[in-house]
Amino acid sequence: MSVLLTGIGELVTNDPEAPGTPAADVDARLGARSAAALLVDDGRVAWVGPASAAPAADELHDVGGRAVVPGFVDSHSHLVFAGDRAREFEARMAGESYAAGGIRTTVAATRAASDDELAAGLERLASEMLRQGTTTVEVKSGYGLTVADEARSLRLARRITDETTFLGAHVVPPEFADDPDGYVDLVTGPMLAAAAPHARWIDVFCERGAFDADQARTVLAAGAAAGLRGRLHANQLGPGPGVRLAAELGLAAVDHCTYLDDADVHALRESGTVATLLPGVEFSTRQPYPDARRLLDAGVTVALASDCNPGSCFTSSLPFCLALAVREMGLTPAEALWAATAGGAAALDRHDVGVLAPGRRADLVVLDAPSHRHLAYRPGVPLVAATWQRGRRVA
Repeated sequence: MSVLLTGIGELVTNDPEAPGTPAADVDARLGARSAAALLVDDGRVAWVGPASAAPAADELHDVGGRAVVPGFVDSHSHLVFAGDRAREFEARMAGESYAAGGIRTTVAATRAASDDELAAGLERLASEMLRQGTTTVEVKSGYGLTVADEARSLRLARRITDETTFLGAHVVPPEFADDPDGYVDLVTGPMLAAAAPHARWIDVFCERGAFDADQARTVLAAGAAAGLRGRLHANQLGPGPGVRLAAELGLAAVDHCTYLDDADVHALRESGTVATLLPGVEFSTRQPYPDARRLLDAGVTVALASDCNPGSCFTSSLPFCLALAVREMGLTPAEALWAATAGGAAALDRHDVGVLAPGRRADLVVLDAPSHRHLAYRPGVPLVAATWQRGRRVA
């Protein structure tokens, strides 16, 4: 059944060539149009253009002057876990610093949880995301750190998304504290073999307190040999080799990118690797925010993601992260929206989401506002009036 969305106050397509009247004073890259309509058919966008020229449809849906934007694409999250680290957050707010070792607290709770408990938490967070406009989400493992627990984390994650990432190399678990290279052997051997059938990606936390560049290279090479595309956590806690390693290997994305030097920025620009920024982490850890303006001005592709996880950033709201990026990282509202939609799609090597153009998936968000600017203008306000996924309203 075809559905025509009409009465759109502002339609953001992320397609600069979209037909219709460009919205006034809006970044051209958003392809924002006024007095526009959008036709959905068989789960995909079938037509975009002026409302006055809209084709016939089986059903009309008037959004009442609200803005319509592409569904958010969250390219970095950790949703399969058990336990609670609210006390750790409270301690950070009292002045304690964030360290990678806190992950082990969640590992213990996750190992002890049943499949049903993990699935319930995963589905609750995925539902939160959907209600806040996230229509595509990447989910990592990394809180099991045994062969069986990593495989089951990814098996559960596959229930809600195809964008699953094997993160066995999150931290070295306590039982391998004296033998980190032995743990790398486990990750690249039996653990990878068990995880690969349920994963599309492989990731490494390349950071002090986690894995060094040589270990990261070893893990990523093993993943590539198993058919998994690579991504990387890097340069979150301090300067390091991770960003340049990601660029050298031609990874799809490198995430965090808080501490960068000129060589890092140059490497990102030349490689085309997406820099995924996670402003909710800096909000929750009181670390410095990445300099997004520097990256954009250098020609680096930037994505925004939530990094929803129980330790360093327990938010499922990409609209909140978008507002933080505008307030704290120097992005314009248009740049932030593009980064949270088309940028996220680029970080996941996806060409079917993040853009509202004919042939793309009909994943879209109706905002209870006349313009995309309100996402940053009204932080913390639930502005998502409706979420559509594959041409159907789901929230």
